[in-house]
Amino acid sequence: MKQKLPSSPKAKLGQYFTPQPVADFMLRLANVSTDAQVLEPSCGAGVFLERLHQRGFHQITAFEVDSHLAKEFDYVQYASFVSADITQKFDLIIGNPPYIGWKKLPNVLKEELSQNLLWQTYCNSLCDYLFIFILKSVELLKPGGELIFICPEYWLNTTHSQPLRNYLMENGYFECFYHFSETPIFEQANISTIIFKYVKTKVIDPPSVVVIRYTARQELTSQALEALANTETKTLDLERFKVPQFKHDEKWLLVKPTILQGVKRFEESCQTTIGEVCDIAHGLVSGLEKAFRLPEDLPLNDLEKKHLLSVVKGKNLMPFRFNEASSYIFLNEVETEAELKKGFPHFYKHLQPFKAALKKRYQYNRTIPYWHWVFLRSFQQFSQPQPRIFVPVKERITHKNYVRFAGIPAGLYPTQDVIALFPRTNVRESLWYILAFLNSPEVFEWYKYHGIVKGGVVEFSERPLASIPFRTIDWENPAEVALHEQITKASYALTQQTNTQIQEEVNQAFAQLLGNL
Repeated sequence: MKQKLPSSPKAKLGQYFTPQPVADFMLRLANVSTDAQVLEPSCGAGVFLERLHQRGFHQITAFEVDSHLAKEFDYVQYASFVSADITQKFDLIIGNPPYIGWKKLPNVLKEELSQNLLWQTYCNSLCDYLFIFILKSVELLKPGGELIFICPEYWLNTTHSQPLRNYLMENGYFECFYHFSETPIFEQANISTIIFKYVKTKVIDPPSVVVIRYTARQELTSQALEALANTETKTLDLERFKVPQFKHDEKWLLVKPTILQGVKRFEESCQTTIGEVCDIAHGLVSGLEKAFRLPEDLPLNDLEKKHLLSVVKGKNLMPFRFNEASSYIFLNEVETEAELKKGFPHFYKHLQPFKAALKKRYQYNRTIPYWHWVFLRSFQQFSQPQPRIFVPVKERITHKNYVRFAGIPAGLYPTQDVIALFPRTNVRESLWYILAFLNSPEVFEWYKYHGIVKGGVVEFSERPLASIPFRTIDWENPAEVALHEQITKASYALTQQTNTQIQEEVNQAFAQLLGNL
């Protein structure tokens, strides 16, 4: 039965149309004759179909859900590729499949997937619509057939895409990956993109995977793609290397083997993880920050002055320290609107223009007064009189070699764009040692390749933070104890003022520790 798909914006259907130079480049990767049976499972405006015709291909099958597109090709089937009953096998499947996260999928597509055996076998509600296009395409390839897709890269290393990766390894191997990092390719889509070529065949000893990484931020032009295709081209933005064919139950990292070996040595030098030495706490959720941020010119009475929070935002964090704290209105102890109006008249007047929006905030299955923050999470822990470490929950790292773990004194609170770490009471290593460790180049290298990184942005939620390896001190070893004291002193100094010389001393101290002295 045909699925009736919604009439919706292109992004809602996962439509990001392929530029013509990119389609040409992808077709050059194909190693099939013009008599080959070719499938385009989501042809969009028809750029691949046009280029296939120009190259002399004539046995082409195409699907597209949007009946307004590719009207000049009379063989396009305006139906869902996912539900289509296709018995034919293909020599080449090429294209730009849709990518939509499960939460953003229209209900009709969710229902379609719930009836799809491939999806039910290899996917779950954390998976992207893209996955079914990869799975079904491999099913439809002839032995020796080639799959060439352009898509986001994140499925190469997320936990929930492991069944998909295992399936691909069981049915063939990858010939090459082109990795474009932050190079803009699609309009209105800020994603880290790959082009891959996969061959459906079972071989005992598959060849190494060729990886070409391109890091330029400029538009991907025909000239740039020509440079990628030319193995003799050498530029600062272009890197070529090979990696061993991927394995089951592992993340796939498009990284030089020598780098991964260094990361593995770092892991082996650590005895535990951050999650074993630190409690991890999420920032407070106001639900509407502009309503609670204290205006500079707002007059306050004595009671109002006692109902302020000092907040450090993610944008104000730097490695080791922060540059500014802001005052926020905090009235969660106020129970009635009458009490608010009488005791906090300036706050009351300030909040009135935001009242309607505040009442529409997500209520977390409670009835929340409009003057309250909606979710305090670890408020009691943040109220304790001990320093803590803050880090932004998201950090773009593509063109830099650090993130911003900052030492924060007691009395300062984070909002939801920040996550915090508190050393546990039984941990002998100082907070300043832990802070320096988290800011070390070795740790950066580790979470760059083993953290949750999407589109060049590393995510610091509780689980990825907890999984970071941690180097404890051997307190019976005088040399290690001395290094701990040296790092602690230097790290605390860096919370007061940036100093590149002290930073280098800290890095060298950790290099000694992690190299087992």
